[in-house]
Amino acid sequence: MVDDNVANRESLVEALSENSFLVDAVGDGREAFDACSKGRYDLVVTDLKMPRMDGMELLRHIKGSDPDALVIVITGYASVNSAVEAMKLGAFDYITKPLKPDRVMLAVERALAFARLKEENVTLKDQLQEKYDFGRMIGYSAKMKAVFDTIKKVAETDSTVIIYGESGTGKELVARALHFNSERKSGPLVTVNCGAIPEELLESEMFGHEKGAFTGAVRSRTGRFELAQGGSIFLDEIGDMSPALQVKLLRVIQERQFERIGGMKTIDADVRIIAATNQNLEKAVKERRFREDLFYRINVIPVTIPPLRERKEDIPLLVDHFVRFFSKSKKKDVEGVTEGVMDFLVRYHWPGNVRELQNVIEMLVVMKGKGVVDEGDLPEKLRQSGFKHETVPLSIQIPDEGLNMTSVIDQFERDLLVKALKKSGGVKNKAAQLLNLNRTTYVEKLKRYRIE
Repeated sequence: MVDDNVANRESLVEALSENSFLVDAVGDGREAFDACSKGRYDLVVTDLKMPRMDGMELLRHIKGSDPDALVIVITGYASVNSAVEAMKLGAFDYITKPLKPDRVMLAVERALAFARLKEENVTLKDQLQEKYDFGRMIGYSAKMKAVFDTIKKVAETDSTVIIYGESGTGKELVARALHFNSERKSGPLVTVNCGAIPEELLESEMFGHEKGAFTGAVRSRTGRFELAQGGSIFLDEIGDMSPALQVKLLRVIQERQFERIGGMKTIDADVRIIAATNQNLEKAVKERRFREDLFYRINVIPVTIPPLRERKEDIPLLVDHFVRFFSKSKKKDVEGVTEGVMDFLVRYHWPGNVRELQNVIEMLVVMKGKGVVDEGDLPEKLRQSGFKHETVPLSIQIPDEGLNMTSVIDQFERDLLVKALKKSGGVKNKAAQLLNLNRTTYVEKLKRYRIE
């Protein structure tokens, strides 16, 4: 609150304070500018005519430093020119004296409501970006970078894409990234799990049916292809689709048209098709479990997601992401995991891929509650199978006078670090994998032994 009139200033501060606002009050523009330089205020209410720095100059300085700052101007010398100038400089509102507390309170509440709405809008946009861009697909390994590059190149086209990958690798995340980075992002993304829906219901689920088309069809039903008009349809686990339905899907892809079961009306299929499978479709074609002509229709642009065991350098990133995510969503205060726990997590083979890792971290965060996850918090299965106990032949002979065991072990460890670095051609990520260490641990050991 900026006003050189003490009575006005105290009156407004009292009115605002009674309505639970925290208010700092100063007597001129120079004091106000100094206060704003030291901390951020949600709102500045300033008189226009003041010594040292008037309200208009203060407004100009504040908006110059922070274009999003909210400023309400109060004046007893109202004029059209001053009002226009204030609004041009970015004032949120312009109030004339004599002041009515209700009028000031209304202006303040409107300004702060506007700020909240703007903040919520920014937050929602950030969440949308986090949800549908590459925010949930984490990795810096070469294989994941290749996946990201393919998505960027393909997303803007309408080409059919098939995503290969084991269960739990994140095939649906790729489908969402493809859709929400395409020109169809304003349209729907409709998912059909071809492996989860019984064969006798899948056709109706995909194409819909008319009332009376078969026993039990008591009303008409809109199929997923129809619901996806103008957007994309994601056919998950397409390798599980029956041969009869494969024929009908082939026709839709070729002619871009279909009919509901029992219907006579032909419906245009204005959809982009994204498919996914955990099967080897080429092998399925040879075994006559999947139609060859359909395979070539959907295998236009293949995207292969590597299993987690083939991109172990991404595990620390994923662990950190999931710890932060579940600590926030489950209202816990877990700060991270110890280096020993990270070693276990990196060495484990993860048959369930990223989904299994996500579930493990969720369990650890919930059970730990706060602090740092240590090795004692790990489930027994992970502790037992996380390490492969391998024997390395040693040719160390103990002399009669004995030896310094610590020095021998240090030298042996140093030799292993150097050999791994040479074998990997100087690539630290690869060297760490050769020794079943995470990259951070490996780099720390290099520093400890001063290995260049």
